[in-house]
Amino acid sequence: MPKEVMDRRASDNVYLHRDFHGALSAALIYLEERFGEDAVREYLRGFARAFYAPLRADLAERGLPAIADRLRRVYEAEGADVSIELSDDELMVRVEACPAVTHMRDRGYAVSRLWRETISSVNEAICEGSAFDFDLVEYNEETGASVQRFYRRTTAGEAPA
Repeated sequence: MPKEVMDRRASDNVYLHRDFHGALSAALIYLEERFGEDAVREYLRGFARAFYAPLRADLAERGLPAIADRLRRVYEAEGADVSIELSDDELMVRVEACPAVTHMRDRGYAVSRLWRETISSVNEAICEGSAFDFDLVEYNEETGASVQRFYRRTTAGEAPA
């Protein structure tokens, strides 16, 4: 029988990191139990500032389309039902159910009581030092459904009317 050789690269595969969310949730639970809620938020902010440094630079250069493009890619890969509305000064994101929360609940993973911080603390940190800010307008603890708002800061640091 002749030997067959298959040439594959990691980039040939669809990358989904769903089980990562269960591990992250366990880490957030651990941090909260041992060090408190502020430790969870600071961990996520520090992570976001470092990991999303290229996105933060893109946000400074291109504005809100940088975040909209990233969210479209992520939510498409995760199979989320999402609506993204973009204008010059505002990006509204409506997620019907968070794919991470859905996956964790389906697999029986514990979902951290502070899971919402993976949206709010992370996106606030991404916006730090830019002309933009972030609000988690709505969040459903059971499904992870959310309404997220990125917006241009005014000179006083307030949201535009």
